[in-house]
Amino acid sequence: MKHRINEINGRIRKAASSCNRETESVHIVAVTKTVSVERIRVAIESGISIIGENYIRDAREKYLLLSSHPVAWHFIGHLQTNKAKYAVKMFDLIHSVDSVKLAEELDIQAKKIDKVQNILIQVNLGKEKTKSGINEEDAPDLINKMSRFKNLFVKGLMVIPPFFDDPERVRPYFSALRNLRDRIGSSLDSCLVKNIAMDELSMGMSGDFEIAIEEGATYIRIGTAIFGERK
Repeated sequence: MKHRINEINGRIRKAASSCNRETESVHIVAVTKTVSVERIRVAIESGISIIGENYIRDAREKYLLLSSHPVAWHFIGHLQTNKAKYAVKMFDLIHSVDSVKLAEELDIQAKKIDKVQNILIQVNLGKEKTKSGINEEDAPDLINKMSRFKNLFVKGLMVIPPFFDDPERVRPYFSALRNLRDRIGSSLDSCLVKNIAMDELSMGMSGDFEIAIEEGATYIRIGTAIFGERK
């Protein structure tokens, strides 16, 4: 696993260099869906510093068993409103907020534990019915509504684009997310809005992360390339 992670880091350096970006501006989120605690521990010992989980139930057990390890925890799956109280207790960043209803519940639960919860807004650029996320045209309005939540901080955007065998076909979706981020960011009045900063882009997975980096990704969600195919 150490070899795989070193190889990914090398590919990140090459992709970042190709577009004049600092390697340190790209962060690996190790996707640990179905991965055992033992293998996650090996990944951490091999240099992984961010764990990405898709399900609250699975994450709770892993979080407890790995609590002594200095890693950040990110939630990258679809989050149900009734699980918000668990999410704010475990996760440093939630990638998948896509409604005012969910944001409101996260704000309520974060306030209870005196926390400002960092979030990303998930955008469904492909308008796929099987995927969560707000439509691109509705994203600016949703983000504006986030300004009233005192215990949330919007850090940027996330996308899960349609799957293509050719990674280059995914590039337009990554580019579109970056452009949307830039448009929203330029429209914000930083003097008035204190809890929104369009700094982060969560996009790119094992098969296309180099293209995502070229298009501005700051978080790349890597599972298979680290842990191998799921069994």
